[in-house]
Amino acid sequence: MRVVIAEDLALLRDGLTRLLTAFDHEVVAAVDNGPALLPALLEHKPDIAIVDVRLPPTFTDEGLRAAVAARARIPGLPVLVLSQYVEQLYARELLSDRAGGVGYLLKDRVAHVEQFLDAVQRVADGGSVMDPDVVAQLLARRASDQPLKGLTPREHEVLGLMAEGRSNAAIAARIFITEKAVSKHINSILAKLGLPPSEDDNRRVMAVLAYLRI
Repeated sequence: MRVVIAEDLALLRDGLTRLLTAFDHEVVAAVDNGPALLPALLEHKPDIAIVDVRLPPTFTDEGLRAAVAARARIPGLPVLVLSQYVEQLYARELLSDRAGGVGYLLKDRVAHVEQFLDAVQRVADGGSVMDPDVVAQLLARRASDQPLKGLTPREHEVLGLMAEGRSNAAIAARIFITEKAVSKHINSILAKLGLPPSEDDNRRVMAVLAYLRI
């Protein structure tokens, strides 16, 4: 897998490079500022870009803006955004084109190597990955809204795992039920949210995230 990294912290940038290289991925570019990111993405057209939201020179949203601009030029370019905090606006901007191949993780997740590498692979494969803390905050923020009020506690749990981008098998393993039971819960959730059932995991997750107004 060919990777472009954008991270201004030298230790984290080097750590990501070493980690990905150790697992047979090729880091084709590693930049430390916003203006350098878009040219690197357009030149290398990587299998995935791992991007810090806040980059020099202003440390606001340079990384995100460069990633969105690159996806406009290279439709479907997989982008995994790393952020220090839960910033719902950035999550919404990243997902606004509904093209899939996007992820939003807190930087703390990088320390969990297996989870981080799994997220990288899922995003590179065109899937969507959301940090559990982001999902939890979104669900909590809208817990009193209709039709979320109509969901059972188990359906809330399944919805959160769906929004993280997990497959039916992964959800079943996490909450110790059968895949058939997961499928029934998902069909019920989608019906209550007014969304058509779909076997396409990415479309399903994107539909749920769109409903949650990320």
